[in-house]
Amino acid sequence: MSVRCLVFAVVALLAGTSVHAATDCTQPAAVCTHAVPGATTLIEANTPATIVADAQDYPGVLRAAHDLQSDLSSVAGAQATFTTDTPASGHAAIIIGTLGHSPRIDRIVRDKHLDVSDVTGRWEAYALQVVEHPEPGIDRALLIIGADKRGTIFGIYEVSRRIGVSPWTWWADVPVTRRAELYAAPGRFVDAPVVRYRGIFINDEEPALGGFARAKFGGFNHKFYAHVFELILRLKANTLWPAMWGSAFADDDAENPVLADAYGVVIGTSHHEPLMRAHAEWERYGHGPWDYSKNPEALRKFWRGGIERMDHHESLVTVGMRGDGDEPMTQGTAIGLLERIVADQRKIIADVTGKPAKQTPQVWALYKEVQDYFDAGMRVPDDVTLLFADDNWGNLRRVPKLGDKRSGGYGIYYHFDYVGGPRNYKWIASSQIERTWEQMRLASAYGANQLWIANVGDIKPLEFPTSFFLDLAWNPQAMTLERLDGYAADWAAQQFGSEHAAEIGELLTRYTQYNARRKPELLSPETFSLTNYHEVDRVLADWQALADKAQHIGKALGGTYHDAYYELVEYPILASANLNALYVAVARNRLYAQQGRASANAWAKEAERLFARDAELARVYEQDIAGGKWAHMMSQTHIGYTYWQQPERNVLPALSRVDVPADGVMGVAIEGDARALPHIAQSAKLAPLESYGAASQEVVVFNRGGAPFTFEAKPSQPWLRVTPASGKVIDASKLRLDVDWKAVPPGTHTAELYVRGSDGTEVHIDVPVRRDDTRMSGFIESRGVVAIEAAHYARKVDGEGVHWTTIPNLGRTVSAVTALPATAPSNTAGGNGPRLEYPVWLQRDGEVDVRVTVSPTLDFRGGDGLRFGVSIGDEAPQIVTIKLDPTPGKADFMAWSKAVANSVDVVVSRHKARAGAQTLTLWRIDPGVVFQRIEIVRGPLRDSYLGAPESIRR
Repeated sequence: MSVRCLVFAVVALLAGTSVHAATDCTQPAAVCTHAVPGATTLIEANTPATIVADAQDYPGVLRAAHDLQSDLSSVAGAQATFTTDTPASGHAAIIIGTLGHSPRIDRIVRDKHLDVSDVTGRWEAYALQVVEHPEPGIDRALLIIGADKRGTIFGIYEVSRRIGVSPWTWWADVPVTRRAELYAAPGRFVDAPVVRYRGIFINDEEPALGGFARAKFGGFNHKFYAHVFELILRLKANTLWPAMWGSAFADDDAENPVLADAYGVVIGTSHHEPLMRAHAEWERYGHGPWDYSKNPEALRKFWRGGIERMDHHESLVTVGMRGDGDEPMTQGTAIGLLERIVADQRKIIADVTGKPAKQTPQVWALYKEVQDYFDAGMRVPDDVTLLFADDNWGNLRRVPKLGDKRSGGYGIYYHFDYVGGPRNYKWIASSQIERTWEQMRLASAYGANQLWIANVGDIKPLEFPTSFFLDLAWNPQAMTLERLDGYAADWAAQQFGSEHAAEIGELLTRYTQYNARRKPELLSPETFSLTNYHEVDRVLADWQALADKAQHIGKALGGTYHDAYYELVEYPILASANLNALYVAVARNRLYAQQGRASANAWAKEAERLFARDAELARVYEQDIAGGKWAHMMSQTHIGYTYWQQPERNVLPALSRVDVPADGVMGVAIEGDARALPHIAQSAKLAPLESYGAASQEVVVFNRGGAPFTFEAKPSQPWLRVTPASGKVIDASKLRLDVDWKAVPPGTHTAELYVRGSDGTEVHIDVPVRRDDTRMSGFIESRGVVAIEAAHYARKVDGEGVHWTTIPNLGRTVSAVTALPATAPSNTAGGNGPRLEYPVWLQRDGEVDVRVTVSPTLDFRGGDGLRFGVSIGDEAPQIVTIKLDPTPGKADFMAWSKAVANSVDVVVSRHKARAGAQTLTLWRIDPGVVFQRIEIVRGPLRDSYLGAPESIRR
């Protein structure tokens, strides 16, 4: 990126237009470090331009203008002047105002004949425009013109972004880079959001955010929320569902709603808190049961108090009712009763406000079982926003029917944090922005553009996905695949500058991908295989490479970025890598204890060390970073879950210890077998070595005693090589088995490996070997498996109005493929329909299972699952269905629970296939199916979490 332009590429994502992706200063209102013809000065010789506004403008606009003054001062290193009077003569200024509320802006628009038709009356729209001689004494100015209060505020914060001030400056201690010169390029830029209400839900906020707020501010009061409101606006959002675990936004501090309205933030309440009353308030002031069939008068009185307190403050009023404490209503609740509840609530709204209920924005959240009421026919008035929800795991349960319209519109309640089954996830970022992109763009395409609200837990450490969600909400369709692919690097540049942005972006992408494989709270010693495909070694190598890179870049960035980098990048990666290493250490301890390895005790100590390191990493975050600013923020427990609810404290999983004899005793372990050798009355046999696939194997010689021993390993055939063939074993020695393929005769053979220890222990291992000189092509079957990444198709065939799209990095392994747009109607499998083709080579005729790994997408249309077709060769496609249901008690609930825990669903079909070159085909039928990988399996499936590594392709 050119040094002449400070416009971070991320601005392109925010603005929803390509103009801000420019790498020079030719684009309208770009902020540059050198003047171009027609540019206006923002900073010159470290002297910032004067900021001018009207005293008659909205208080929220004036407050944001003071933020810009502070931001500009920080960048310049000198105090900027802010005035609501006629500025002293100067050659440059930033002039701020809301149309119809700023006489100065209205006069400039009139006198300079500025066309503001594309801004006027447009929700939250703003324009940035350089104007010559806007007022006497000012040669040139950057105008920030808003259509309404928040439009102007967003224009102000857009300028803050462009001069290099991150929205996360306070919340993540992102430093501001000094600039001696800054200029705004000539021209005019206009922007406005697509999604009307865009916001966050602070939830599950104990113990971390709650402890932090109490320690720093005395609780969730207006001092705390001032920082939240500013963050929301800097992120170009406008809505907040406040913290509610034992908290009550308006009752805890009466200044909270007043301050929100002054800032310009719309306040709502969560999906189960009707009429602006926090649930905690019922616990404080309610009388009788939370049951409208038994206690309607007390509930109406309670709800009326919420609307009376709302006063004139801009709000989104939740209507409807769930059971007490965010639980379902009583079994068999009548739809008629729920409709009467909404009708009575709307009467309260109309009575208190003195205007028709439809003039007060309302939301009915179709969360969990409430979706079932909607499906059964319950309806609310057309002006109420229907807020659909995901399944709490980032998979949309429902979207509007294509083309359906209602005056209140549709929205989505989405989760980056959750408390509930199959497991809480509250600790750290474990959602992929690529999945959010795929699901939320789908929602937008189906018309859910009235309200997007994301459960962001404690806010920290979910800064990255929160930014993405709100940037996407600004203009979902403008977040193209190319912008998605570059988003992490662009976001990193906004926080840390451009020099290491690409590398940091890769760190962000990978750590969220690795955490999304299986959320940290769901990890256990049993998650990854110790015996198959070297899975634990591959997983730990991934994390270790990430941790090494993160620390290397942290050192290269230097002290200026130290605090922000630790919070946003280094801690999440180091702590996540450490957690994975901890569970693998426990797994090795337990397995090695079963095998009688002396090293089991060393792995117990390693697990204890890693457990202590987890606490130390959190201590650094809370006590050392930013001078101890973030006390309690990493106090969320995340180790030692035994069921869905969190443990009260982190608990080290149980460890085993073994008595170790003084003398050395040989043991042997082989791939694919957890048993230790020698094993009485059972022979040992390796998986085949194959000339076309798995060409090597590993055997481990280990010590069961305290003293070293020596060993010798001898193959029965000269073409079978073992390295090393002898040696001294203190802990363990890995032996590699290879074949001299030129020497081995064609066909299938069995050699033997003899391993003898100096203690007298002998082990015999059968080693099957197959040489096949056939010229094979495609993905080659080896050891009964063909494994293929979905993105590695040989041919894609698009359909009418449908095109196959690879979503980079989505999924547990490489990338994912889906057919877009998701609004396209279903297809019929077969013929020349849209499909993906994969060449494969099968070793023999027979039945095989095709296991297609897909993202756990729900049937968002409300049908009976999402279908696709599978075929091998010229057979007719088999129709298979993804059937997942998050409703407890339903037939597909357990399948859903397994799928979201694993982050994928695996759909299996059985086929009769012929040997040799074949084509495996995936056929599009229903929209929304996202393919991650495919396995063709012959015989028993070897245990592993991520599956077999991708097959050799020729």
